[in-house]
Amino acid sequence: MTTTAAEMAMHAPDEVEMQIRGLMMDPVTNMPIVVLKDVASDVVLPIWVGIFEANAIALELEKTTTQRPMTHDLLRNLARGLNAVVRKVVVSEMRDDTYFALIWMEQDGETVTLDARPSDAIALALRWDCPIYVNRTVLENSKQAASGVQNVTGDETRQWLENLNDDEMGRYKM
Repeated sequence: MTTTAAEMAMHAPDEVEMQIRGLMMDPVTNMPIVVLKDVASDVVLPIWVGIFEANAIALELEKTTTQRPMTHDLLRNLARGLNAVVRKVVVSEMRDDTYFALIWMEQDGETVTLDARPSDAIALALRWDCPIYVNRTVLENSKQAASGVQNVTGDETRQWLENLNDDEMGRYKM
């Protein structure tokens, strides 16, 4: 599939633009969570990530520089060296409680999409200062999964995250 940069910069109607609301530790599982928030509403999407990926995201959120390039810095530098530009990342799918993402890149007027873990896609998006989107069906499916009888705690977690204010978010920040 080939699209122009202008077409790619615009998001598809089935994509919701998100921003990082916070990066925190789940007080129950002690696992890092990236909390994405819809830029136009209070809808949030918590994504549990690994500690190394959370660290890569935290370093960029805090604009901390390291003496040597970290993995996501290397990926950015590699793309730049190949005259490619990351235009957007999309959390595109949820299967078996696992999220999948796509990195949308442009090189020489052609669009290239790469399969990625959402945590890696987000870390790269931060380094490129490009938008983060979530497919609407992912948001709907994550709400349905959270409202299932066996996942009542997932729904409670989502409501808790949606209602956190900045001071409360800071209490659990990594």
